[in-house]
Amino acid sequence: MENKTHAGSHLATETGEQYSLAKILGIWALAAVPMGILGWILFPALSPDSGSDPLGAGVTRLVLLTVGLIWLFVLSMIIVRKEEGNLRWETVRRRLRLNTPRDPRTGVTRPRLWLWVIPFLIATVVWELALTSYVDGLWVTVFPFFAEPPGYSFGAVFESQEILERLVGAWWFFGLFVVTATFNTILGEEFLFRGVLLPKMEGVFGKWSWVANGVLFGFYHVHQPWGIVGSVVSGVSLYAFPTWRFRSTWMGIIVHSAQSVFFAFLILGIVLGLA
Repeated sequence: MENKTHAGSHLATETGEQYSLAKILGIWALAAVPMGILGWILFPALSPDSGSDPLGAGVTRLVLLTVGLIWLFVLSMIIVRKEEGNLRWETVRRRLRLNTPRDPRTGVTRPRLWLWVIPFLIATVVWELALTSYVDGLWVTVFPFFAEPPGYSFGAVFESQEILERLVGAWWFFGLFVVTATFNTILGEEFLFRGVLLPKMEGVFGKWSWVANGVLFGFYHVHQPWGIVGSVVSGVSLYAFPTWRFRSTWMGIIVHSAQSVFFAFLILGIVLGLA
């Protein structure tokens, strides 16, 4: 009983004052709107003939979305600085819950809880390889106006043997992807959604805060609406739930970053001429 009481007081101190619904939605809008502008206004303006040059269009879109992801990191730091008064590592680590997973019953950090990452990683692989395309396809079938426009698919870069040959030795391309991936699955989306928002959502959504967090994460993807439903599913079950359950943002970061590691090795193989 003493451990539970101590854990409860510690978690109350850890999360602090909870956000209102208006504030939650306001932060969501500050993330989603810039990404939408970058994806639907700036990208078409900078790549009007995206279909004729898949590589150029892909790089342009990647750069623009990276700018948006960097903004998510900056936004996270602005919020932490405003709430905590400084950006010292210890402050950032505590506020964003960058700690060892905590026992759900006692709130005590336990290194063995890292093992829970394994089943979530396995679920991520199954989801990405076997189910995502089906779910996204069904979503677009029901709402065809959300379908991916021609010239927007980054996958088109890998469908041309000519482009693959041009990318041999293109270390700048690999470097660009690493920067994008870092701000995508670590410093950008995870810091903001699981680090900044999730601990402050229980005041509005209670024990279902992880579900609400995943839904907000999915609908933040206005820059690629063809994948919104898939992002909701992965956001709720694979990223938000383990983070909420074990009170550690590292859980969501590790699971979310699995896709980045996969694509990093894929692009590395292309740059090395192994494709």
